[in-house]
Amino acid sequence: MKGALALLLATFAGLAALLLVRALALPSRQLQAKPAAPIALDEAALAERLAEALRFQTISSADPAAVPRAEYDKFQRWLAETYPLLHARLSLERVSDLSLLYTWKGRNPELSPVLLLAHQDVVPVESPERWAEPPFAGRIAEGFVWGRGAIDDKSSLVSICEAVELLLSRGFQPERTVLLAFGHDEEVGGPRGATQVAALLASRSVHVWFGLDEGGVILTRGVVPGIQGPVALVGVAEKGYVTLEVVAKAQGGHSSMPPRHTAAGILAKAVLALEDHPMPGGVGGVTGSTFAYLAPEMPLLGRMLFANLWLFAVPLEELLSGQPSMNAFLRTTTAVTQLAGSPKDNVLPSEAVAGVNFRILPGDTVDLVLKRARAVVNDPRVEVRLRSPGWDPSPVSPIGSDSFALLQRTIRESFPEAIVAPSLVVGATDARHYGEVTKELYRFLPLQLDSADLKRPHGIDERISTTNYADAVRYEVRLLENAAAGKATP
Repeated sequence: MKGALALLLATFAGLAALLLVRALALPSRQLQAKPAAPIALDEAALAERLAEALRFQTISSADPAAVPRAEYDKFQRWLAETYPLLHARLSLERVSDLSLLYTWKGRNPELSPVLLLAHQDVVPVESPERWAEPPFAGRIAEGFVWGRGAIDDKSSLVSICEAVELLLSRGFQPERTVLLAFGHDEEVGGPRGATQVAALLASRSVHVWFGLDEGGVILTRGVVPGIQGPVALVGVAEKGYVTLEVVAKAQGGHSSMPPRHTAAGILAKAVLALEDHPMPGGVGGVTGSTFAYLAPEMPLLGRMLFANLWLFAVPLEELLSGQPSMNAFLRTTTAVTQLAGSPKDNVLPSEAVAGVNFRILPGDTVDLVLKRARAVVNDPRVEVRLRSPGWDPSPVSPIGSDSFALLQRTIRESFPEAIVAPSLVVGATDARHYGEVTKELYRFLPLQLDSADLKRPHGIDERISTTNYADAVRYEVRLLENAAAGKATP
């Protein structure tokens, strides 16, 4: 008995030692970078120009006839008046009338260009009366610029223009050509904006070194559990998207003589099956890369968990899957968003329909989601079909590339305390349309956001602090200096 106990204790001690050694051996993946020299900026003037941009109601619409062209025209005239050097030195092409493609010619035509993306459009405002400041007034109050687009995505577009204008005023000439692509319909999928700009570049056989769009942000201190400092997430892929219609059919009639299972009841069973049997997931793939970058910066317990996924992967997945914000990074998610049945409470529906939205993890596909959903429902009374074609996840951009290293270095130079990690973007951006012109597409917006701020885009009280925005402009300047000056070769 004593021998068995001693063997058991020795086994536990050996396991603990192994876990500890693996945790302590985790190497940091953070690049060492010297903080960039400070750039003197008139932060009040920067904030006022951003506020002016937010006053244009460039609201997106899937219906081309409903697009507020006059607002776009005014906004684009404002861009030309506000950034005269940019419009004098860069060539401008209009694509689909409202999207803008600027070309800043580099001195070395042998170098592949870089592509910076942003979008002019914003989502509608549903409850303006609930805002602390009117959503299209472009007000500066309490140290913040308030308005729809302050985060998504006019801050990105205008900060890029600010950086180009500043560099031009200082006589900067890029070695590498810089392309600026500002779409006008990103919020409705980019069918006439980014899609057409990308097709134009592809038709010219333009090969871009790397492209950079919105997506990841800098999460402030304390937002990421286990990390003491801010975390800069650089999106290297984005999820796909599809909505399935689940249709149950049964005999209609009067509700006074119902069958045992109505179409609504049959549909309820099918929908519940889809919710109870989600797509398989895990802590691998892009999310595994995120943890690989974050784990070495965690306290010892966190390092032990992520350094020993061979032992802890299953319980860790179960833990994270219980949190909706984390579950989205682990698997293709299932969301029942729409239900329709009888128009009256005393009429049996002959057909009941549910809309079920899936955000598709890289590695899964639209076809796989459809096949699995049909297998899970497995009811001859129920049809599962595509509502629209949807789209597959984007390819995963490399994290071992020179371009990713350049982004990581630029972030560390601009925000020295930030821990940089690759990440999955769970929404959709214009970047996914540019796969024909580059395989190196990244998604990062240099804004420092806390947990409350993450709810503001598309929500209520969208705002950005004036200091935060000025730091974003400084980052854009540094990015252009690093990427366009020929210091890194693809």
